[in-house]
Amino acid sequence: MSELKKEILRLKTEKNALIMAHYYTREEIQEIADFIGDSLALARKAAQTDADIIVMCGVHFMGETAKILCPDKRVLVPDMAAGCSLADSCDPEEFAAFVAEHPDHTVVSYVNTSAAVKAHTDIVVTSGNARKIIESLPEDEKIIFGPDHNLGEYINSVTGRQMLLWNGACHVHDRFSIEKILEMKREHPGAKILVHPECRRPLQMIADKVGSTAALLEFAAADDAREFIVVTESGILFEMRNKCPEKVFLPAPAEDAECQCNECDFMKLNTLQKVRDALLNEAPEIHVDPAVAERALRPINRMLELS
Repeated sequence: MSELKKEILRLKTEKNALIMAHYYTREEIQEIADFIGDSLALARKAAQTDADIIVMCGVHFMGETAKILCPDKRVLVPDMAAGCSLADSCDPEEFAAFVAEHPDHTVVSYVNTSAAVKAHTDIVVTSGNARKIIESLPEDEKIIFGPDHNLGEYINSVTGRQMLLWNGACHVHDRFSIEKILEMKREHPGAKILVHPECRRPLQMIADKVGSTAALLEFAAADDAREFIVVTESGILFEMRNKCPEKVFLPAPAEDAECQCNECDFMKLNTLQKVRDALLNEAPEIHVDPAVAERALRPINRMLELS
């Protein structure tokens, strides 16, 4: 074990800290994390932990969600610059104005949003529970869904709803190339195609499985196929290969072959050195305005209740 990892473990123990990581973070981050999960699992774990400090290795909104659920705990993020293109596509003031224009609508927001957007929301959802929560609402209920247009379109398609969609997107999931994926499928005819619902509708339509990161992991482990084309952020391949070492997982190509567009640059800002520094200095620390946190807590709790 490297000296850096040893120091992280020592500091974690001394300070009663919990290191949490999203599936999209670097492999070395996932290796030292106490808990790895998708957004829903991270939220649930944050709500249950008795740690004094939470180190959230993910992106900024995940740290905010943990702080809202655990106001008495210190929530650290290794790099404050780890934002989210999807969350950034939904400006809180613009979203508030949009909601005000449709006062008869229930507002459902994807967890990939800022605390300020959640404060204008009735129910928060994740990709893993969005369908279940939408189907729990009356069929004639008018719904605003934001910010991910692709996820909203997918939920509309499988539920028969006609939710009013905010036009936001994740820069990683919105850039996968259907042509290159179909070419990869021709080269690997036995491979199953796994697609995250933040991807565009044509990709969803060629998938053998559409689901959250946790759902794609579960499907890959249970399915008889030996090869899988994985159409989501490539960090998930680390956990897939850990759980199913006998299977082959192929990262789907993006439209631009010159860039690593199947990687989230924000997630990759989390490094071992930054985790160590966060524990040592107990910074950077997430703070959420108490009034915003109080309003945002209600839709998050409603999500956890309906899940």
